[in-house]
Amino acid sequence: MRSVAFQTLGCKVNQTETAALQELFAGAGYETVAFSSPADVYVINTCTVTHLSDRKSRQLIRRARRTNPEGVIIVTGCLAQVAPEDVLKLPEVDLVVGTHSRERLPELVLEAQKGRLNCVTPLEGKGGFEMLPAAQSGKRTRAFLKVQEGCRQFCSYCIVPYARGPLFSMVPSEAAAETCRLAAAGFKELILTGVHLGSYGVDLPGQVALSDLLKVLIPVEGIARIRISSVEPTEITPDLIETLLSHPKICRHLHIPLQSGDDEILRRMNRKYDSGEFLYLVRWLRAQIPDLALTTDVMAGFPGETEEQFAHTLKLVRLCGFSRLHVFKYSPRCGTPAADFPAQVPPRVKEERSKRLTALGEELAAAFQARLVGQTVEVLWEEKAGRGQLAGLTEHYVRVAAKASPAMLGQLVPVLVLRPQQDGSLYGEIVR
Repeated sequence: MRSVAFQTLGCKVNQTETAALQELFAGAGYETVAFSSPADVYVINTCTVTHLSDRKSRQLIRRARRTNPEGVIIVTGCLAQVAPEDVLKLPEVDLVVGTHSRERLPELVLEAQKGRLNCVTPLEGKGGFEMLPAAQSGKRTRAFLKVQEGCRQFCSYCIVPYARGPLFSMVPSEAAAETCRLAAAGFKELILTGVHLGSYGVDLPGQVALSDLLKVLIPVEGIARIRISSVEPTEITPDLIETLLSHPKICRHLHIPLQSGDDEILRRMNRKYDSGEFLYLVRWLRAQIPDLALTTDVMAGFPGETEEQFAHTLKLVRLCGFSRLHVFKYSPRCGTPAADFPAQVPPRVKEERSKRLTALGEELAAAFQARLVGQTVEVLWEEKAGRGQLAGLTEHYVRVAAKASPAMLGQLVPVLVLRPQQDGSLYGEIVR
C-alpha cells in the first residue's frame, strides 16, 4: 500500500483541511504514516501568518526530503498560495497547490512524479466552495466541518485575505448530509469551522446566516454537541444567541477575537469595533448566558503600541474574564499595510508583553476552572489518561479526567468536578 505523511502549521482551519486531505488520500488507497517515517508522499499544509511559520514550513520541507529522498513532496496552504514561485524555488518541492482546488490532490501526485508542478491558481478565478470531506479526529469523538472559506476583513496586519480569497459557503443541505455521515460514523461532537465563520451565507441565495445553518444541523440524530469555532465580535447577532440559548446541543462556548484593548490600536488594525463596544458585547452575552465560556485571541506588540496602550489591553482582558487566551506576537507580513507602519515594536518588548499576557491568561483560566469545582458537567470522553482514567472536554472547552472504563470512550457522561490538577485540567468523578 502507498503511504502518505502530513504536517500542519497554523490555524484550526488548516488542521481541519489536513484531516480532510487525509480522508481524500485514504479513499485513493493511501495509508497515513507519521511524518518522521519514510513515505511515498509528504503533504505540508503551510501557514504564513508569521515569519516563524514560514521558516517552519521550509524546515519541514527539508526534513521530508531527508527522510525519503524519493518521496513526492506537496506544499499546500497559505504560504503556497501567496508565494508559489518562492516555494517552488526550493529544490525539495515537487508540487505546489494553494488554498483551493485540492480535490484532485491524489491524482496530481502521478503528474508530479513526471515533473515539478505549480498548480496554484488566482483566487479571483476560484469557482466556489472547496468540497473536501469532513475532518475526522483519530479518536472518533469530535469532527470538524469546514462550512465557510475566504475572508474580506482586511485587518491591516493580516495576510489571510490575500491567501484565502473571496467568501464562499457550503450550502446547508450539503452540510447536513456531511453531518449525518459523521453521526453514522459514531462522532458525537461537530465543530463548525471557517476562515471567517461569521460571514457564513453571505454568498448564498436568500438571507442565510450562521444561525440558519445551526437550525438545519441541530435535528441530526447522533450528534450530541455542536461547537462554533470562532466568530468576530461584530457578527454575533441576537438571532445567533437566541439559537444558542434555545438548543442545548450548542456548546456554551464562543471564541471571539479581541486582538487589542486599545481604541487607537484597534483603529489602526482596521478592526470594526472599539474597546467599549467589545466590553458591552461581553457583558450582554454574560447576562444572556451566565455560564458562557469566552475565549479569545490577543496580539502583543502591534506597531506603535505603547506601554500605556498595552496596559489598556491587559485591563480589558481582565474585565472580560476570558477562560482561555491565545496570545501571539505581531509579525510583519510583506504586502500588508501594518508592515510599513512606523514605530515597529522591538522583539524583546513583544516577547515581554507576550509573557505578561500569557501569565494573565493562565490566571483567568484557573479562575474559570475554579468556578466549575463542585458542579456537574458533561464530558465527552476522548482518550485514556493513565491509571484507569479517561479524559475529555466539557462544552466549555475545559479538559476533565476521571476514573472510567475504556468502554466509555466516545460517550457523553456527567462528571462531578472535584479539584483542579497541576496540568491545567480538572479532576472529577462520574455521577452514577
